[in-house]
Amino acid sequence: MTTGDIFVLLAILVYFIFVILIGFIYARRSNSSTSEYFLGGRKVGPWFTALSAEASDMSGYLLMGLPGLAYFSGAADVGWTAIGLAIGTYLNWLLVAKRLRRYSALNGSITIPGFFSKRFHDEKNLVGTIAAVIILIFFCVYTGSCFVTCGKLFNALFGWDYSMMMVFGALIVFLYTMIGGYLSVVATDFVQGCLMFFALVVVVIGSITMAGGVENTVAFLSDIPGYLSMTSMSVAQLDENGLQMVENGRPLFDVPAEYGLLTVISTMSWGLGYFGMPQVLVRFMGIRDDTEIKTSRRIAIVWVVISMFAAIMIGLIGRSIMPDRLLNQSAAESIFIVLSQAMLPGFICGLVVSGILAASMSSASSYLLITGSSVAENIYRSIFKKDATDNQVLIVSRITLACVLLFGILVAWDENSVIFTVVSYAWAGLGASFGPLMLFSLFWRRTTKQGAIAGMLAGAGMVLIWHNLIKPLGGVFGIYELLPAFLCGCIAIVVVSLLTKEPEKPVLDDFDHYMDEVPETAK
Repeated sequence: MTTGDIFVLLAILVYFIFVILIGFIYARRSNSSTSEYFLGGRKVGPWFTALSAEASDMSGYLLMGLPGLAYFSGAADVGWTAIGLAIGTYLNWLLVAKRLRRYSALNGSITIPGFFSKRFHDEKNLVGTIAAVIILIFFCVYTGSCFVTCGKLFNALFGWDYSMMMVFGALIVFLYTMIGGYLSVVATDFVQGCLMFFALVVVVIGSITMAGGVENTVAFLSDIPGYLSMTSMSVAQLDENGLQMVENGRPLFDVPAEYGLLTVISTMSWGLGYFGMPQVLVRFMGIRDDTEIKTSRRIAIVWVVISMFAAIMIGLIGRSIMPDRLLNQSAAESIFIVLSQAMLPGFICGLVVSGILAASMSSASSYLLITGSSVAENIYRSIFKKDATDNQVLIVSRITLACVLLFGILVAWDENSVIFTVVSYAWAGLGASFGPLMLFSLFWRRTTKQGAIAGMLAGAGMVLIWHNLIKPLGGVFGIYELLPAFLCGCIAIVVVSLLTKEPEKPVLDDFDHYMDEVPETAK
């Protein structure tokens, strides 16, 4: 190990120690009740809420997935994805945040499944149980994608064994999440959000300098067929091993693939997922006061737009600096790390690549906490032991954390996993399951419990069917599964709600009361 590697490792160790200390700092307060452990007692300020929501959302795909996709395929796919995500972020904060904060406070819910159950006065908790099971399934996959990031990071930096370092990163996340609960997660997310932003800005500025300026970069990339176009996508020529072919130090490309209107709509549909992302929605529920939502929204949008733009630029510029270095999409997801090592001194490089750990750990901790709270609060306490104490619920939550940890490690065991692909599958599952239901729960008085169940099952089921059976057919069927699944969930909610009996008066009265409490600016 070189002196530079030692300084990189030192910076990463400082980061690890810091996040664990935050967990211990918040441990006593968080463990005082389930409300504190799962939602921070609804006392989180606007800055922490905004950066926590976005840092937990922008997992390893921000610093590895997006740059890797840009490096390997050019601007179109990653560009339209980012545009869809930016629009989805804004609309989610604008349409959902204030309403969900107000409604969840009125009905006393502290989890997303709990909110759905109380929204429909579901005494048997069927809605909440189904929601908790869906979260358990897709968050296990999502958590695994974050662990992939940890393993790839240390493997790329030091050549250390991928599996061993993936497990190590997973255990660190598990430790501070288990100890400190929601407040620990939010506080570390705030720090991690700042670190991620710093890392992106430093690397994008350094990479432009390293490439010899914008003009040189554009000139080089313009020679790659379809690389900078938003209406076509570059296609790498691959050998029998799936690696891009190289000739005289230049990567080889086939005729670019057309990026038509249907593909653009499909790619932008990533933004629909935000309406159903529990790790973001729970931040809306935990903010101190709904009057602070507007401030949080502005902070979140600025952070998201600048961060995604910088991430894409790193991938594109990286191709001009190291055109033949990373020859498949899985390897391309290391471009951020490779550039950081090439341009930065040891300790600074360590701080910057800690941004990758920040991205993956902030997300993984949220997934673990939300899954634990959903199972403990909405399955254990609501079905198996209705008189369970807060301490018993917390124990079950931590047991669930351990189970999700183990399953996430299994998902991440394959070191050739492509982070962007793993994330897209889980994103579609959660977005289609909860997105339509969240919107209808907040905006349509006539939504019934049966409609809610139908919407969740239809959305989740269509993701599985479309991804595994229909999408492989290609052509018009090759669209991102979130789009048809989201539409299917919406249709199921409307049709089943209209075919079933109107909600009972207490349910309608709750909705009317909530609507009376929502400020005119949010209606």
